[in-house]
Amino acid sequence: MSLLGVAALAAAGFLTAGPPAAAADADLVRNGGFEAGLDGWSCSAGSGATVTTPVHNGSSALKATPAGQDHARCSQTVTVKPDSTYTLSAWVQGAYVYLGASGTGTTDVSTWTQSAGAWKQLTTGFRTGPSTTSVTVYTHGWYGQPAHFTDDLTLLGPDPGGPGRPQPPAAPTGLTASATSASAISLSWTAVPGAASYTVYRDGAAPFSATSASAAVTGLAASTTYTFQVAAVNAAGESPKSAPVSATTTSGGGGGGLPTHALVGYLHASFANGSGYVRMADVPASWDVINLAFGEPTSVTSGDIRFRLCPVAECPNVESPAEFKAAIKAKQAAGKKVLISIGGQNGQVQLGTTAARDTFVSSVSKIIDEYGLDGLDIDFEGHSLSLATGDTDFRAPTTPVIVNLISAVKTLKAKYGPGFVLTMAPETFFVQLGYQYYGSGPWGGQDPRAGAYLPVIHALRDDLTLLHVQDYNSGSIMGLDNQYHSMGGADFHIAMTDMLLTGFPVAGDTTRVFPPLRPEQVAIGLPATTNAGNGHTAPAEVNKALNCLTKKTDCGSYQTHGTWPALRGLMTWSVNWDRFGGWEFSRNFDAYFAG
Repeated sequence: MSLLGVAALAAAGFLTAGPPAAAADADLVRNGGFEAGLDGWSCSAGSGATVTTPVHNGSSALKATPAGQDHARCSQTVTVKPDSTYTLSAWVQGAYVYLGASGTGTTDVSTWTQSAGAWKQLTTGFRTGPSTTSVTVYTHGWYGQPAHFTDDLTLLGPDPGGPGRPQPPAAPTGLTASATSASAISLSWTAVPGAASYTVYRDGAAPFSATSASAAVTGLAASTTYTFQVAAVNAAGESPKSAPVSATTTSGGGGGGLPTHALVGYLHASFANGSGYVRMADVPASWDVINLAFGEPTSVTSGDIRFRLCPVAECPNVESPAEFKAAIKAKQAAGKKVLISIGGQNGQVQLGTTAARDTFVSSVSKIIDEYGLDGLDIDFEGHSLSLATGDTDFRAPTTPVIVNLISAVKTLKAKYGPGFVLTMAPETFFVQLGYQYYGSGPWGGQDPRAGAYLPVIHALRDDLTLLHVQDYNSGSIMGLDNQYHSMGGADFHIAMTDMLLTGFPVAGDTTRVFPPLRPEQVAIGLPATTNAGNGHTAPAEVNKALNCLTKKTDCGSYQTHGTWPALRGLMTWSVNWDRFGGWEFSRNFDAYFAG
């Protein structure tokens, strides 16, 4: 389980065109040409200054330089009128230069440019809310990028509407909602004449945009009722909301028959690695899910997975295959789940062809059948998963190793039915890092493994029993607070788990949001002892993380986006290392959830 680094930057966004301003509209920005230095402007961390070259017009322009976690934001608050339309425009030079407005009282807007080069004009528009009297206009760059330049920034308005002028569209009608699975609801409504897009509102969640008169809402909790409304949007603003409708998700599967709070552990069944061999019959009753480590391929690309018990020479106390199988049946009779875990640090698996995919299905099935197992754990690490150049949308992957893995798992799920337990144990590099970087990026050059588990998790979310990301052997990862978090304490587990339960825009693209998982699908992955991996977390810190996520106490400086008492539990590497450490990890779990 190697420590992975970050190779390059990814970002995403979109350009929007605002409504044309009338000739009589006034420019409300003070010193938008920066001819009077930074008068009227506030720039973060001293990042802004005026220069005489390059300029778009006049004798000065703004130069702003990102540094560290500061993306060089320069802003100004301007007085506006309620219920009025404004057009924001600026000339910029540089890559990832943003122009936007916040505090509009309706939908805040932004637009950006992807590439450096000649001066480019950015334009967007917005309508103020019924009580809005001021907005903040801003420009900024992006992390790790060089200095950018801004000139001739204007805010023109107000335009309260009138004869011949744009008007907001009418409210949508005919809104219907129906559950399509345990985690998704389908919406549709009657198209509104003159609407350019629609805003979908859901109780307790941020609104999102739809370009047609339908939407699929995913990442929902099973057996839960949700209420929706829709508004139509055009250049003049947003309509009133539609009448509300409600729908309830199905009960679904994927629970796997687990207890409300479960403890998951990997059992070194095929090796010992210094922690000592633990016979299946000797695994304590604390462990609800036992993952057999590991099934490994005959070669990286074969898809042919094999599993064998630890050799006697390495594990003198290993049981016989018959004893092992009998112990599995005894665990299952006691309500425990026993899975075959595929991969691990040394078991690289790349299903690059349909032949490898089919071999994977048949060989994994043989292991499950021979040992009478309950399901499959996917622990693909290293170079098992990476994204091909140009594969930029996690919702529609095209890379063969990704597509074939999804297909193989769906085949196994269909073969064994709703009781099939499916878990995954990716590293943070393959999941949460996707908030910043995804694959090789839209223009190449990044580590193609960044975020590479996201399309697999997303495609299988309705079949997924449990995701326990390895919050260890990890570099620092940016959380939803746009701050970097490091392993070893409660803060890291809080921030990383919050991302899974809240969802996040992939590579910063707000049009491609990875939806949240249900809390019962999520467990926190930790090493059992300091010997087991980098990032060991003391029991007191583990309890703080659980308190924050399930009770919203002991959160420290990080503010979670919810409270999830149904969080499934904890995973550890490993049962063997926990025994080596005097069962500290499992005893702490038992004490916490018994309280």
